[in-house]
Amino acid sequence: MYAIITAGGKQHRVVEGETLSIDYVKNKKKGDSLVFDTVLMVKDGSGYKVGTPNVSGAKVEATVMRNGDDGEGIKGKKVLIFKKRRRHVYQKLNGFRALSTQIKIDKISA
Repeated sequence: MYAIITAGGKQHRVVEGETLSIDYVKNKKKGDSLVFDTVLMVKDGSGYKVGTPNVSGAKVEATVMRNGDDGEGIKGKKVLIFKKRRRHVYQKLNGFRALSTQIKIDKISA
């Protein structure tokens, strides 16, 4: 059984017992539970259930595994942004590190 959920504006394919990294969830600490109600599709033994846009009555329960110290998020890999205008003596370098939360999927109910 698996489901496709929306978390942080992105879609994730999840299976029970799986650990995945999603966009940062504010005010959550290790051991806290999350419930995702925006389930787009569920596949179980009897077939597929596709929502329009969400599957009614379906939800995915998860537990926060890591969210940084005091719920401040886990810093991801640094992405470098480089801008340059040729022959104008202009160049700029910026860096960005996105915050994320690591969760474990406990239960998928449809």
